Amino acid sequence: MKTFVKTTVLASTLMLGIASVFPTQAKPLKVFILAGQSNMEGPARITTFDYIGDDPATAPLLKMMRGADGKPTVCDDVWISYLTGANDKNFTLNGKLTAGYGSLWGEDPTKPGSRIGPEFTFGLTMRAALHEPILIIKAAWGGKTLNTDFRSPSAGPFELPKDTLELWAKYPQGAHGIPKAEDRPKWLADRAAQTGVYYRLMMEHVKKVLSDINRVYPEYDPKQGFEVAGFSWLQGWNDMCDGLVYPGHNQPDRYALYSELLAHFIRDVRKDLGAPKLPFVIGVMGVGGIQDTPNTFRQAMAAPAAMPEFKGTVLAVETAPFWDKTLGEIEAKHGKVSQMAWILSSKNKGGPNEDGKMSQEQQAAYLKEFRAKLITPEDDAAWKRGASNAGYHYLGCAKTFALMGKGFAEANLAIMKQQKRP
Repeated sequence: MKTFVKTTVLASTLMLGIASVFPTQAKPLKVFILAGQSNMEGPARITTFDYIGDDPATAPLLKMMRGADGKPTVCDDVWISYLTGANDKNFTLNGKLTAGYGSLWGEDPTKPGSRIGPEFTFGLTMRAALHEPILIIKAAWGGKTLNTDFRSPSAGPFELPKDTLELWAKYPQGAHGIPKAEDRPKWLADRAAQTGVYYRLMMEHVKKVLSDINRVYPEYDPKQGFEVAGFSWLQGWNDMCDGLVYPGHNQPDRYALYSELLAHFIRDVRKDLGAPKLPFVIGVMGVGGIQDTPNTFRQAMAAPAAMPEFKGTVLAVETAPFWDKTLGEIEAKHGKVSQMAWILSSKNKGGPNEDGKMSQEQQAAYLKEFRAKLITPEDDAAWKRGASNAGYHYLGCAKTFALMGKGFAEANLAIMKQQKRP
């Protein structure tokens, strides 16, 4: 019987030392990689699933996410291998895709937990579109930067920008997050040691899974081979907040370095996987939703998709439209209540307790009345139904993460279609 080797499969398997020959009629197993920080981990609790059904626009998505028994769908033809960590310990969770492959902080790392990220609906959407077995390889850790933790090889060693070094010279005693002069050698040494660690962990995990797919996906037939068919990236918060690496507040090019680092990352991922045209989806951070004024960090995240070398193979998916506006407005009200609590306790000038004469009981009564006027019972009900985390985690709203996963999958499929992949 004649056989052939698929080009994209051959490139990656040669690097991994695997022979991947399959019959003419066989389709290679589609492999998709998802990586990033805490929002790719996934903070949305399964208890917020019902909220998805409240919106007619997303109710069909909820039906996909649940079986006839009302429990989360378990996919017999979609498998996942998830590398993550908690308390400085990394671990891998393998199994059939279902809800629970989100953040596992405080949970049993040997089984799916109580949260989801984008992976669940990503897999469900791919399954519905491709009608063939799928393997998802996920690697995500909270609080990691692209400038250090995920820094890829071609980006070179970690270096502080010239503006930051000049600022350090002005403040040898340290100030505003600047370390003292005597602490700087260790600070820089720690950064150097941390550089690229999570990029390497991610790639090691991917290659380990691909070298022995049957360990994750028991029904896999090595004769069919595999194709690494897409990569989705969701990260950014810690880079956005890193003023030492990205100085120049309010400057339009403040985050230009992030664009450069992400371009290096895309090139290196493709090189390490032997897939020069690997579809790559950038999940553009959208915490807080759509904004009236340009967001320079979001622009920097999306920028690589417009680079000529990535034309047709990299797409940026804005996640701001997936932010739940109703819950966001309720979160803002909670913020006002917290602010009032601080005003009461700190004897803030112009506040109701500026003279400091209100007792604890009086402060509590005032705050309770203030809250009741601001946050309605309907607000409380919606919050309990739809939110399970903080704003920087998209409020832990499963509706938001379900839309993200679907959006990433659709973008990946669009690239595959343009590339005329089977």
